[in-house]
Amino acid sequence: MNTQIVDFINTNRDRYVEELKGWLAIPSISALPEHVGDVRRAAEWAASEMTRAGLGNVRLIDTPGNPVVYGEWLGAPGAPTILYYGHYDVQPVDPLDLWQSPPFEATVREGEIYARGASDDKGQVFMHFKAIEAHMKQTGRLPVNFKVILEGEEEVGSRNLDPFIRAHKDLLQADVVVISDTGMFDRNVPSLCYGLRGLSYFQIDLRGTSTDLHSGTYGGAVANPAFVLAQMLAQMKDRGGRIKIPGFYDDVRPLSEAEREEFKKLPFNEKQYRKAIGAPRLFGETGYSTMERASARPTFEVNGLLSGFTGEGAKTVLPAVAMAKVSMRLVPNQDPEKIGDLFEAYVKKITPKTVEVKVTRMHGGKPWMASLDNPYVQAAGRAIQTGFGQAPVFMREGGSIPVVATFQEVLGLPSVLFGVGLPDDRIHAPNEKLDLANFHNGIIASAVLYEEIAAVQR
Repeated sequence: MNTQIVDFINTNRDRYVEELKGWLAIPSISALPEHVGDVRRAAEWAASEMTRAGLGNVRLIDTPGNPVVYGEWLGAPGAPTILYYGHYDVQPVDPLDLWQSPPFEATVREGEIYARGASDDKGQVFMHFKAIEAHMKQTGRLPVNFKVILEGEEEVGSRNLDPFIRAHKDLLQADVVVISDTGMFDRNVPSLCYGLRGLSYFQIDLRGTSTDLHSGTYGGAVANPAFVLAQMLAQMKDRGGRIKIPGFYDDVRPLSEAEREEFKKLPFNEKQYRKAIGAPRLFGETGYSTMERASARPTFEVNGLLSGFTGEGAKTVLPAVAMAKVSMRLVPNQDPEKIGDLFEAYVKKITPKTVEVKVTRMHGGKPWMASLDNPYVQAAGRAIQTGFGQAPVFMREGGSIPVVATFQEVLGLPSVLFGVGLPDDRIHAPNEKLDLANFHNGIIASAVLYEEIAAVQR
C-alpha cells in the first residue's frame, strides 16, 4: 500500500467527519413525498462531492422516481473496472422523541457519529469518496477504472433501479461490483459478507362489515376481522417455528456441513446477543442455531398490525377491517415470485367465508450468495486485513439487497460486500450511528481494495 495515501487519510480524519455532517444534514427521506426536494438535494450534494474527489462525467440521470447519480474515472486501460453501488436516501425518523440528538444534526458522542443515514448508507458511501480522493490527491490517478451509481429509492424498494440497470447495460459494464451497505459481525471483528437473504413483502386486508359496529349490539352475530386475522397469522408457523405454507421449503438450498462448521467458528455469544436486544428468551426454527436462523434460513414475520380502536381509554367496537403487513426472508434457491404465489394461495385457502380478503404484493428481491474462493472476495479480505489489522471472518447476513442479484443476472457481475457497520448501529431506528474508527479504517481499507482488485487477473 502506498504509505503517502495512508498518511493523507490519517491526516484528514477530522475534515472527513465535518464534511460528512453536511450530507447527513439533508433529510433525504424517500418514503415521504414532502421530502422529494431534499432527496434531490442529497443527490446533487453527492454529485458535487464525486466531482471534488476526482471523478468525471458526473451527472444526475432522471428516472420515473428519484435520480440516479453517476460518475466515472476510466484512466487505467487494461486494469479491472469497479462498479460501486450505494444509496443516498434514508429512512423516516419516527419516533422523533426517542432521538438523543436531532436526526439531521450529526453529533459525535464517544467516538461515534449519530444521525439518520450515518451507517445506512451515507457514511459508508462517503468513505469511498474519501478513498478515491486520497488516491487522486497523492498520485493523480486510481489503480483501477471506477464507476459509481447511487440511487435514491433503496429505502422504498428500489422500484426504478432494475429498469435503470437494464436500460444502461453498456454504461455499467465492469468486472466487479463493490457495495458498502452491510455490517461487520461485531465490534473489533471485521467481516466479509458472502450471502444475503431475499425478500417477499405483502399486505393482507380483511373486511367483515361495511362499517364498525357496536360490540354489544352485534357481538356474536358477525365475524371480527381482527380476531380472524390473528387466527390466520397463527396458521403461518407451527410451534417449532417451521413455516406451514405448502411448498415453501421445496427450493431451499440446505446448509452444508462445511457451512455449519463455519457458523460455529463465529465469535457469537448467545447470552450477550439476547441481553443486547432485550429478549427474555430466543426463538426460531427447531434444529438450527441462532446464527443460522438469523442469516441462512428462511423466515415468516409479521411487520405490522392495524385494526379497531387503538386510542386511550375504551371503545366497545367491532372493527370493520383488519390489516397486517408481513414479510418472508428467502434463501438460495427460493424465488420471490414463486413464494408469492404460494403465499397468496395459502392465504385464500385459510380465509373463512365470513370476511373478504385482499392480498397486495409490496416488493421483494432474490437471495444471493458468492463463492468464497472468488478472487475479488479474496482481494477484499486482504484489503480489510490491511485496513483493520486483522483478517476478516466470513459471514452471511439476514437482510436483503435485491440489486446484488440484479447485477449478477443482468450484467453478469460478481459482487463484493464491503461494509463497516456494527450490529448496534440502529439502522432504521432512532439514534442511528456509525463508529468513527470503523469509518476511518474503512477509508484505508477501501483505498487498499482498489489496489488489490487492480492486481486480480481479468
